[in-house]
Amino acid sequence: MTTQPVEVDIPHTLGKAAARARVEGGFGQIADMIPGGHVTEHHWEGDSLTFTIEALGQRIASRLDIFDARVHATVNLPPFLALFAEAIRAKLAKEGTVLLK
Repeated sequence: MTTQPVEVDIPHTLGKAAARARVEGGFGQIADMIPGGHVTEHHWEGDSLTFTIEALGQRIASRLDIFDARVHATVNLPPFLALFAEAIRAKLAKEGTVLLK
């Protein structure tokens, strides 16, 4: 069974380069949204950051795409964590906005 990814667009006024710098310095905070979560792998492909969060014995594939006026976040929750999708979406929107101010 697969679940729909959690997707959030986070608007900003920083421009692409400054937004990327903020993301680089703070993307690990996304792992904090899941109890016991921590980033185990990450790499940039152009202006997209792909990373894996491990939490509660689960691997969560995640991606942040940086654009001039927004960051698009995609978090692929395994079925075990799908119950938390709305809470993660809300927290991602809130914390992402703080990160990009």
